[in-house]
Amino acid sequence: AAVAASFNAPIAGALFAHEVVVGHFAMSAFAPIVIASVVGTIVSRVYFGDFPAFSISEHSLNSFLEFPAVIGLGIASGVIAILFMRSAMLTEDLMQKVPGPQWAKPAFGGFLLGAIALVFPQVLGVGYDATDLALNLELSISLLIALVAMKILATSICIGSGWGGGVFTPALMIGAMLGGAYGIIVTDISPELSSGPGAYTIIGMGAVAAAVLGAPISTTLIVFELTDDYPLTIAVMLAVVISNVVSQQFLGKSFFNWQLERAGLDLKGGFETALLRSIRVHKLVNRDSETVGVGALLQELRSKLQASETGELFVLKENGELFGTITLADLSDAAFDHDVDNLINAGDVARVHPPILDLFDDLETANKVIRDSGEHYIAVVENHETMKFIGTLHETEVMSAYNKALVAARHEEH
Repeated sequence: AAVAASFNAPIAGALFAHEVVVGHFAMSAFAPIVIASVVGTIVSRVYFGDFPAFSISEHSLNSFLEFPAVIGLGIASGVIAILFMRSAMLTEDLMQKVPGPQWAKPAFGGFLLGAIALVFPQVLGVGYDATDLALNLELSISLLIALVAMKILATSICIGSGWGGGVFTPALMIGAMLGGAYGIIVTDISPELSSGPGAYTIIGMGAVAAAVLGAPISTTLIVFELTDDYPLTIAVMLAVVISNVVSQQFLGKSFFNWQLERAGLDLKGGFETALLRSIRVHKLVNRDSETVGVGALLQELRSKLQASETGELFVLKENGELFGTITLADLSDAAFDHDVDNLINAGDVARVHPPILDLFDDLETANKVIRDSGEHYIAVVENHETMKFIGTLHETEVMSAYNKALVAARHEEH
């Protein structure tokens, strides 16, 4: 809704949420997102009027012979996007190492930002005014190039020092400055073929923003909704694809993915990981697992293991707390000597500290525990504090639950 309202682009706003946040397309998510996007756009248009986010003059692509130049801009955009993201990451790491109280870091960042703004006031704010100037060819090539570097630096300082703000519109501004400078160079080299710096400004906006945000589809649609120009949108698509390939090849993640990783969240698995995280162990636990007390003698252990369907016993203390596990492989040759039947008990031969899950772990956690331990059956306890044994979870139950959820989700999408 915010993207739709900010850029007067309801279609792109709806797709942005799916592409970046949800990570897949499904009707259960599509309907509320579209409603939010439409409502956001209506409110924005009632208040501001039906005007585009940027003041864009008529720009169009003269010829498809310009595509080699567009490819070059796509490569340059990918490189600049990487520099932007790397700069933000590095600045945040450096700011964490700056000595002094936490409250002083935003003040220090503000001082640095103010120093930059004394020379380049265009870096302040989200950059709408400077972007409009670039779109309308009112900035020199030297200033355009300088603003690419200064906006990257200013935004990185803001993010690193703890100021509020994002990277969406700064990425658009950086792309506009890059595209404008690139367009001036292309026009000077081949004035009869070039569509003019304005067209390259728009292409640069889309290409840099798409790589930074990890949203090639919705970024392309934003440009189309702003320009309503099919040939120019095709050029944007080409540059966007190339910039994303360059960014993914050398960095491997968008800025949003990096921020989520820093916060301890990982969306790289996307749709499949979300499914695994949505299912809890307590829904699948088998509560009829074979158990013995910690004092059970060797003869009882042999009998139960030989009759066991799973070949594994879970050893419990008197209070129901999990002590360990026993399999036939855990019994030495001496354990089959009846002379020691009354000398060895379960506590003597059990493997203590087995891999465990609690009732509210999700299947992503369960899958990792199964993979790392190599066990087929994993003990499930009430929680890690009480260690009260509840039952077991088998690897086939994890895969079965995942497959059922996957089928249901795919059915929902269609």
